[in-house]
Amino acid sequence: MAATHTTQPVSVPGAEAKVSVPGPAPSRVRRLARAVLPGPAPGANGAAMYRRWWLPWLWTAPAIACAVIFGVFPFLNTVLLSFTDAKPLGGASSFVGLDNYTRMLDDSDFWLATRNSILYALIVVPLMVLLPLLLAVLVEKNLPGIGFFRSAFYTPVLASSVVVGLSWQWLLADDGLVNTWLQRAHLIRSAIPFLSDSWLILLSAMGLTLWKGLGWYMVFYLAALGNVPKELHEAAAMDGAGAARRFWHITVPGVRQAMMLVGTLTGIGSLRVFTEIYMLGSSTGGPGGADRTLPFYIRDVGLDPLTGNAGYGSAVSVALFLLTLGLTLLAQRLTKEDEA
Repeated sequence: MAATHTTQPVSVPGAEAKVSVPGPAPSRVRRLARAVLPGPAPGANGAAMYRRWWLPWLWTAPAIACAVIFGVFPFLNTVLLSFTDAKPLGGASSFVGLDNYTRMLDDSDFWLATRNSILYALIVVPLMVLLPLLLAVLVEKNLPGIGFFRSAFYTPVLASSVVVGLSWQWLLADDGLVNTWLQRAHLIRSAIPFLSDSWLILLSAMGLTLWKGLGWYMVFYLAALGNVPKELHEAAAMDGAGAARRFWHITVPGVRQAMMLVGTLTGIGSLRVFTEIYMLGSSTGGPGGADRTLPFYIRDVGLDPLTGNAGYGSAVSVALFLLTLGLTLLAQRLTKEDEA
């Protein structure tokens, strides 16, 4: 009797046939979502697999929009207005070419305002670079009650420029605290005209700027002093170096980058000073407008609703921008030369 062999099917794991069942076609909304929403990117690893190229721009879009609306567009509009005779309150305007710039070069009031702005920067910037550094060195020490002095020096920064200006008006008036004290101490016979003499108004405004900015830039230097190694001071002291020598050869080189930053920021702020002159020299900018700075002059010639010329004011604004840009580029060049 012949044997009958029956072949049994052998199942191999993973060898089952996969039957693909066609599903419904993706809808238009799904296709659009796949194109827009982040999905796996070929050749990427980790979180980059689900990151589209436009995603970083999405997060920075609000900041870019604000910069364009409130920065780039006003700047370009100012440059365009400088070639017209536009009025502050609007209306018809015509293209005048370089007439505004030619007028500016022949304008003695413009050069007076430019002189005041440059003089302001030349006096304020060196003092603002040095005095907050000395103040930071003093308050850096861990002494009893030093926190109170740090807060006291920083308090003027929190006050508005208008409030500080009103306080200085009261202090420097002919019957103010300073003149009254000096007369009672028999140091002067008559009141010092702090608020009526053109040079004293300018110097008083510089003092106000220094007093209000000392605490702000002191914080900059306190952060920079924390990066200066204490071992250098200890080694120099053991070698017999005095406090002044350690300050000049260790502290100053250690905070040189912060000094460059403070000098740049202070220089830009000095060229833009307005409130101090307005508060101490009244709305005219001192007697006969002798203390007007460039921002003050721009307000007078460009924004007066009756006699103002927005085109000419824009031309002066462009000149102020170029002056500020030149100062910034000079500071950057000095910084690079110092690093080299």
